[in-house]
Amino acid sequence: MSRPPKTPPAAPERDRSGDRVRLGDIVKGIGEALPEALKVQRGLWNLAMTKPTSIGSIGLRLQQLAEATPHATALKFDQRRWTYAEFNAWANRVAAACRVAGVRRGQVVAILQSNRPETLAAIAGVVKLGATAAMLNHNQRGAVLAHSLRLSAPVMLIAGEECAEAVASLADQHAIDSACIQAWDGGDVPEGWLDWPAACDRQPSGNPPETAAIQQHEAAFHIFTSGTTGLPKASVMSHYRWMKGMAGLGQMTLRLNGDDTLYCALPLYHNNALTVCWSAVLADGAALALSRKFSASRFWDEIRAFDATAFCYIGELCRYLLNQPPTPRDRSHAVRLMVGNGLRPEIWDEFQSRFGIQRIAEFYGASESNLAFVNGFNLSKTAGFCPLPYAIVAFDADAEAPLRDKRGRMKRVSSGGIGLLISEISERAPFDGYTDKRANEAKLLRDVFKKGDCWFNTGDLVRDQGWRHIQFVDRVGDTFRWKGENVATTEVEAALNQIAGVEQAVVYGVEVPGCDGRAGMAALSWTPARFDGAGVAAQLRATLPAYAVPLFIRLRREQEVTATFKFRKVDLKREGFDLSKIDEPLYVLDGSGYKKLTAALHARVISGGLRL
Repeated sequence: MSRPPKTPPAAPERDRSGDRVRLGDIVKGIGEALPEALKVQRGLWNLAMTKPTSIGSIGLRLQQLAEATPHATALKFDQRRWTYAEFNAWANRVAAACRVAGVRRGQVVAILQSNRPETLAAIAGVVKLGATAAMLNHNQRGAVLAHSLRLSAPVMLIAGEECAEAVASLADQHAIDSACIQAWDGGDVPEGWLDWPAACDRQPSGNPPETAAIQQHEAAFHIFTSGTTGLPKASVMSHYRWMKGMAGLGQMTLRLNGDDTLYCALPLYHNNALTVCWSAVLADGAALALSRKFSASRFWDEIRAFDATAFCYIGELCRYLLNQPPTPRDRSHAVRLMVGNGLRPEIWDEFQSRFGIQRIAEFYGASESNLAFVNGFNLSKTAGFCPLPYAIVAFDADAEAPLRDKRGRMKRVSSGGIGLLISEISERAPFDGYTDKRANEAKLLRDVFKKGDCWFNTGDLVRDQGWRHIQFVDRVGDTFRWKGENVATTEVEAALNQIAGVEQAVVYGVEVPGCDGRAGMAALSWTPARFDGAGVAAQLRATLPAYAVPLFIRLRREQEVTATFKFRKVDLKREGFDLSKIDEPLYVLDGSGYKKLTAALHARVISGGLRL
């Protein structure tokens, strides 16, 4: 029975005048965590004992909870509920069905489904068998989605009926190998496809023997991320990294209880949902409340309906919630904790105060990164602390590369400075990399501080806040974030270059007041006298995910290049869509197509009156 919502305590008071971390704040944060010292100690112990060669996996953890707390709620969705015993049995039937279909330990199963219980059960069943779940982005279509599928080379594809359009685009690309087992979840089963729910229902619900033998270094997921090469890369998430997240973020930082419910409206193909949320829940046998998708207008109603005590966020989500009209019920909920990344410093205090959130566990991490920062001391405006070796090095914005001295070595920035975040690769902090081994070398920096060392390039600029804390500043290179997604500029440029009239396309991200991340902008060398804004928008929407379609277009006679014939993006980024600095035609995506950016439209963009 759901308990009535309570009003959480007001946000904790502390000095938030700057971005530097003070020793007094850390001491205060440690004091706040003392009542839960046993949980912190258990997390520390598990973090220390977690080794790549140890037996242990996500599926084994689920099995342990099903045995220890069989009647506790594991999953909530709409009006339905599953206990740990029920959900574990469901995952076991999925694992058995995969085995019968021919899937074996170490192979890959691609999953193309939206947020629903069947998706999480499929993931759990696949990893219980010792296989890898490749989490395809169901927003992608055509060549991009086909590329993702080919990267993972799956022996099986599980697709949901809600993704019929995406599946059709794969067929158009001839991307589904004839040897790949095709399983359909829901609705009328297409010819040649396996009726997946029926296949699972026929299987026994006992724990698969494979689960007890899985070592932590084995791959659990493929998470697709855009990089500097344009098309998605499949980063490998091992059970080892997932288990470290469960210990460090789940047990040491979030410290959920068995009667807690963590609400997740983020897509399951993102690590924020699949690793952060699920590991935090499985750390102490709490419940995961899964939403079909994020809605700013329904968010708090769903929080109350699920009786959630925590939720996961990305920065854009918080800004959308803050932009909703205030109501008397803003604090009428049971949430005491939120976990996520990208909460911008300028809205941190306002969000925490308006909604009465007691603790914000901001973190920093990436799907392919070998380290993470976590705000474990409940500080303000920080991505947190990391005990692993890392460095923040001086960065040349014009060259978009770290600076090296005459000896070829990099230099750390001083406390308070901004630079490129890099992390040392070691046995305890391995780089799992990508399925495409050629993509790995591009992310590695060698001979950084001494001959022979090797560091991972995060591609992110951060501020050194002192006391081993950082604050995220911006992405660098040819990738930027918009609407919570990584946008690869080369992918967008490739789409633009297919449009008649475009000679050269240069894509970059620009800041928009009141928005998180950077909006896409394209500078086009355009030959026809007339620019067909509606036609260009229609072609881009047909080939790109909605979040990757540029919001602004700038027409030019020719592009400026560097001495090495690279497009000069620094000035383009600096000028953005500022009418006072640009004497070339500018367009903004409004409704059915691109419209001339007039002073009136520009004012609406700046004020937030134009929906982007």
